This record gives sequence, structure tokens and C-alpha cells, in this order.
Amino acid sequence: MANEEKKDFNAMLNDSKDMPKFQIITDKKSIEKYGGNKMYFAPPIDYDQVMKRIPYGQVTTIGEIREYFAAKNGADFTEPITAGIFVSIAAWASYQRPDHDTPYWRTLKANGELNPKYPGGAEAQKEKLESEGHTVIQKGRTNIRYFVKDYENVLCRLVSAP
Repeated sequence: MANEEKKDFNAMLNDSKDMPKFQIITDKKSIEKYGGNKMYFAPPIDYDQVMKRIPYGQVTTIGEIREYFAAKNGADFTEPITAGIFVSIAAWASYQRPDHDTPYWRTLKANGELNPKYPGGAEAQKEKLESEGHTVIQKGRTNIRYFVKDYENVLCRLVSAP
């Protein structure tokens, strides 16, 4: 996203965009990739509410949140592109609120990667995670990316195993 300082992310967070909703997909490659054809779209505020539940010392991933929404709503999967956008909106909305009540830095990308689209970028997220006791490692020489080391050990599972 660009020009974050000029946007009202709390207004975006509270705009449901006619969600929640379901869509049946027919593309065979997508059905194979996601394991079904019933796709769920969660509204932005739902991402914020789930992100608020991640306790100190633990982390989650956007994928975990997507699995949670799919399981909770009887879908095969949750739409991935809006999920990434709505997680970023929740982060920026919290950053813009005086009480900063959503610990967005505890929500990681796939494989425990930090999210450079959060307020302050990956560096700010790294500082917050390290202050909570996590070890953040750097990968890459030119395309530097950051990951929470052994994030699986502190992953807050939102969906219980069957």
C-alpha cells in the first residue's frame, strides 16, 4: 500500500465490502491447489478480531487465520489475496488508533516470515517480536527477509486438529 499516512485504515477496517460471502470456484487448478471449490471471504474486521486473540509470547500466520475462517464457516478455504490485504489493514488501523489494541506484529506471513507491509516495516515488527522473547533471523544477502526462528514452537493454533 502507498501513502499509508493519508488513509483512514479504521474506516477501511469497518467497511464490510458485502462480506462475509462465499464463492464457488470452477478453475480446476485452484480447486486442486486449495482442496475444494467453496471459497470464503471474511470481512476486514474479522481479521482484526482474530489477531487480537494472539497471546503474548505466541505468533500466528495469515495461513492459520485463513484455515480458522474456512473451518468456522464450512468452507474449503479462505480467499488468500484479500486475507493478506485485510491483515495489513488491521495492522495499520491499530497503528492509527491511540490505544493500539491489536498486536498485529504477532501475525506472520508463511513460514514465519515478518511482514514488510506493516507499520515501520519488518524492522519495527522485528523489534516488537524480540521484545516479547522471539529470536528473529535474517535470510538473504540482497533480498533480505526476516523470520521468527522456530516459530512453529510458539504458534497459536486457531483450529484444533481433528
